[in-house]
Amino acid sequence: MSRTILVTGGGTGIGRAIARHFSDRNETVIVTGRRPGPLDALAAETGVRPLVCDHTDPEALLRLVSKLPERVDVLVNNAGGNIAFDADGKTDLAAFARDFRANLDANLISAALTTRALNDHLAPGGAVIHIGSIAADQGADSYGASKAGLATWNLSLADTLGPRDITANVVAPGYITDTEFFRDQLSDERRATLIAATSTGRPGTPADIAGAVAFLASPAARHITGQVLNVNGGARKTR
Repeated sequence: MSRTILVTGGGTGIGRAIARHFSDRNETVIVTGRRPGPLDALAAETGVRPLVCDHTDPEALLRLVSKLPERVDVLVNNAGGNIAFDADGKTDLAAFARDFRANLDANLISAALTTRALNDHLAPGGAVIHIGSIAADQGADSYGASKAGLATWNLSLADTLGPRDITANVVAPGYITDTEFFRDQLSDERRATLIAATSTGRPGTPADIAGAVAFLASPAARHITGQVLNVNGGARKTR
């Protein structure tokens, strides 16, 4: 039986790859984002259902939920990014507070609000999967803090959803190519440094993350919850 998969921020990059992965396997896929253009383009290519939504806005989420089916089997909280790349350069305290909160909203609050809004739709046997970041363990200022907060919040979420037979995990990418994350601001030197930090000698791809998400959403991962799955080519090793 086909499952219903909701991928937030699904119009480009990692979200797009995740949506395509599930769509290619004949799952029912809904993609959301703030920009209709990329969503509509993906829908035309794959048949996924596009819905515009700002996941930091409770009212927008309520409107989204009213358009969803009663059952959502897999929720992928992918919407977000490093808002610092869009900052206006102001360094006063008010601007610092604004930009710090913007990253928390984009990466932590958005996932929490979305999961809460969909609570009654999440189906037994399903999965909630958040896209985290290697920055949660290596820094990156408020962006890293927001992703660390996401991983910590997920620990409580796993306890909340577990009795309903729903798993909750985080996939934490390292450097991934072919996304809009760096807003074309990544220098060749920095890119070379990020690749040199890996054991595999290559950057990650959106397909690498899509594969990890697909595993955590599969029957093979039903006893995995409250975990962070690092997908970084060995740039950050664990025991």
